Amino acid sequence: MKANLNLITLALLAASSSAMAAETETKQVVSYGLAHANTAKVKFAAWKCGRCEANTGTEGTITVGVGYADADDVHAANALGTDDTFAYKLNADVGYKSESGYQAEFNALNLGMDSSRAELSAGKAGQYDINLNYRTIKTYTTDDALTPYQGVGGNDLTLPSNWVTAGTTDGMTMLATSLNPVELSLKRERAGIGFNLEGDSLWSTYVDYQRENKTGLKTASGSFFNQSMMLAEPVDYTTDILEAGIKLRGDYWFTALSYSGSVFKNEYSVLAFDNAFNPTFGAQTRGYMALDPDNEAHTVSLAGVYNDGTMSLQGRAYLGQMSQDEPLVTSGYGYQLPAEAVDAQVDLTGIDTRVTYRLTRSLRLQGSYDYYDRDNQTQVEEWTQISINNVNGTVAYNVPYDHSRHRAKLQADYRITSGVKLDGGYEYRRDDRSYQDREVTDENNLWARLNYTSLENWDFRLKADYGMRDGSRFQASELTSTENNELLRRYNLADRQRTAFEFTVTHTPVDTVTLDLSTRYALDDYDETEIGLTESEDFSYDLSLSWQAGKDLLLTAFYGAQTIESQQNGSSNFSGPTWTSNIEDEFSYIGAGARYDNLMADKLTLGVDYNYGDSKSNTQVTQGITGSYGDYYSRSHSLNLYGEYLISEQATLRMDYRMEKYKDNDPANSIAPDDIWNVLSFGNLNHDYNAHLVMVSLQYKL
Repeated sequence: MKANLNLITLALLAASSSAMAAETETKQVVSYGLAHANTAKVKFAAWKCGRCEANTGTEGTITVGVGYADADDVHAANALGTDDTFAYKLNADVGYKSESGYQAEFNALNLGMDSSRAELSAGKAGQYDINLNYRTIKTYTTDDALTPYQGVGGNDLTLPSNWVTAGTTDGMTMLATSLNPVELSLKRERAGIGFNLEGDSLWSTYVDYQRENKTGLKTASGSFFNQSMMLAEPVDYTTDILEAGIKLRGDYWFTALSYSGSVFKNEYSVLAFDNAFNPTFGAQTRGYMALDPDNEAHTVSLAGVYNDGTMSLQGRAYLGQMSQDEPLVTSGYGYQLPAEAVDAQVDLTGIDTRVTYRLTRSLRLQGSYDYYDRDNQTQVEEWTQISINNVNGTVAYNVPYDHSRHRAKLQADYRITSGVKLDGGYEYRRDDRSYQDREVTDENNLWARLNYTSLENWDFRLKADYGMRDGSRFQASELTSTENNELLRRYNLADRQRTAFEFTVTHTPVDTVTLDLSTRYALDDYDETEIGLTESEDFSYDLSLSWQAGKDLLLTAFYGAQTIESQQNGSSNFSGPTWTSNIEDEFSYIGAGARYDNLMADKLTLGVDYNYGDSKSNTQVTQGITGSYGDYYSRSHSLNLYGEYLISEQATLRMDYRMEKYKDNDPANSIAPDDIWNVLSFGNLNHDYNAHLVMVSLQYKL
């Protein structure tokens, strides 16, 4: 009987190839792989799946919703997704396929809300694809920032015509009547278009373009001598991003040549503002502050992969450049400039390589090497700086910081027996930084991990790390400030010994219950540091439970906590330690959920989700006596009650009720605009609110 080679035959061929490879370890596994099968006489064009049904036409779901929000603090919109009283949203997951292979998809999530996204793509499978995409994200800080300045939203902030300056904030007689609330928030919108073209089996190419606009207001500070004012800095950024490339592929290899570039433009180059205090140093009544300059970045990379089933090689090399040549802001500066623009340029070079080799069925080796170099080509100039005290000098230099990094890793994975796996590795990293207190740092790290899954219904994982960092001798750079204590050690450069442990266990006592527990402990010891961070201890754990309590009832719960304790030494006389501080940061969260399906003759689903988060921090300083900076904390309760009712086979009605209860306290924000004599602040920016959202939505299945 004449038989055709079909999908089932090929599956059996692949299975038998694996079996033959297991019998003879001395032969290469790939020799029996399907890729080496003799298919010269196979008529691939005649392959046909007799039981496969091609879905053509349009299918998917569309959801429209309308809601009502009740909140007296704009910060609540970060959780509820809208700052409007009435909210609208559109969700979609719709696809179309034609018999000739053309297809299109439209996906949308929360269109109309503050954070949303949408994407439309169309093309022909295996030939080409074009897509349009849109995304927006809005974040809110506060709508209660108080400022006497007019012109907020632009780059020229002025005080009222009847403003009376004073030497201290409590002497500003027109302050109380001049204050107006300002919303500090940022909105990011990104829209793009992309095109992919598939050639034959060898090549493909793509190009993607996106434009992002970021608008809003953020906090800034302007100063005159030792007096300062908090200002609302306008944000009006535009970033154009272009990515393009070509990909080549074969049976065992893949390579890609790609380009990525971005051009950033700021609508405002300078922020001008009136002096709210009596003119003192230089009798200045107006101040000017340079804002983020226009800049651009470009990167070209070449990547490749080779994999023959036993050995895998991966590599990438790239060249990049960042630059900006915006004119310098000279308003209010009366000295001669050495250049009209900095004409800054930074060149980037990098290489990433990785090789993986399977020696036996139980042992795999892996090694990698990464190189990164940041070469600052900006010309060093001598700048006259305004001297306002006996510490600052009269000449300053723009410092061309360079940075290069070498990182190498070796790793071995060994399967001891079924259910027992041991892996470990060594990592080395060297950083060279120019014009730093310490120009070279070396880090060495050893780690090992044991995975144990032999016990029925139990999975265990234990990992241990030990690392050391040292480097070159500490010394002051000729271009860095000499105002720091020579005993000061920055924590990212200082000698450090790190010890860390991780333990994870998963237990499934019955098929319907899953328990997960993970814990981590890390200790960083800066034993050679006299001034600076001397120790940091980090302990955390997480616990979760999932229980399928019945055919239609799912229950979940979780809890986690983290504590970070740090010790630091300081000096008030540029010599040995004279004071110490202890910082304790604590984070915890707890949550639970329930979902009951198929109520009321399989038409109703009810659910509830609750989350509570708590974070707090306290810093105590001891110098003869012990004092506290004040407690910082934030607490949030989030509740979501929902129900879904199946109206028909195509239509489902859903109702959500969301509640957000939030409170925080930051001593730095718990002040009135005139509480500090030489700082005109935004006032109390803490939050304490209850917010609610009711949303009704209708989903229709096409």
